[in-house]
Amino acid sequence: MSDTHAASPYIGRFAPSPSGELHFGSLIAALGSYLHARAAQGQWLVRIDDLDPPREIAGSADSILATLERFGLHWDGEVVWQSKRHDAYRAALDTLRNNGLSYYCTCTRQRISQLGGTYDGHCQHLGLGPENAAIRLRQTRPVYAFDDDFQGQLHASQSLAEEDFIIRRRDGLFAYNLAVVVDDHYQGVNHVVRGADLIEPTVRQISLYQHLGYPQPGYLHLPLAVNESGDKLSKQNHAPGLPQGDPRPVLLKALQFLGQTLPENWQDLTLDLLLRWAIEHWSPAMMPRQHAKAPSDLTSAFSK
Repeated sequence: MSDTHAASPYIGRFAPSPSGELHFGSLIAALGSYLHARAAQGQWLVRIDDLDPPREIAGSADSILATLERFGLHWDGEVVWQSKRHDAYRAALDTLRNNGLSYYCTCTRQRISQLGGTYDGHCQHLGLGPENAAIRLRQTRPVYAFDDDFQGQLHASQSLAEEDFIIRRRDGLFAYNLAVVVDDHYQGVNHVVRGADLIEPTVRQISLYQHLGYPQPGYLHLPLAVNESGDKLSKQNHAPGLPQGDPRPVLLKALQFLGQTLPENWQDLTLDLLLRWAIEHWSPAMMPRQHAKAPSDLTSAFSK
């Protein structure tokens, strides 16, 4: 953890979206964030990012929480649900609007695609109203690079850093980047451990922290578990849910994926003792620098 955040008690989190069961890739994110928080003697919070109802699968939020508990990943405090936080997102939008930091935009995806995928600020000075319009941030604090506690300094393209990105969608749903910043600030999160697939949005989120006057958290992005085709394990790619039964072999495979030292006598350890061992021996420096293929069989007995 960087010196900027070392003075405050560590507060981390895991924030899954309820679009399917917890799979091996999301277990890596949960376990990495959990171990990093517990090794720092900090808090580990859980938030359900149920921001996009069309993508949600009924029952998956409860399934995710039950799976975390089955794997011994017990969180601190109450679970926060984004679906109950709309007033906070509206307040943040009001703050940005009142400070002249947002505007309505009616540009279509087709138009932006024809531009090469990067929005050109077309609606910035048109004074459009809210009808059939998204809301974009008026970018005045572009972030071109940030320090990741594992990956080192990461740089963003000029077009990504300077783009006026969407903070409320045309359909009225709040954008992920806005909600995650507002919620992490609300929960006091000062360090974010998550998958490397979220590196790109980080520069936008840091920019929003600055526009809203919030203190910025530290970041650590974990290597991704990928499938046979090299695509990251995800619910969209139909990654299978974690198996039932003894969670210890699966946890050991997750620890092995993260490059961690494994206990010789794992069969003799209870789940709680295994996790305690993993916390005491947690070393992010040992993680692989590249993404890696997930184990093909999570149900077989663990072998070194």
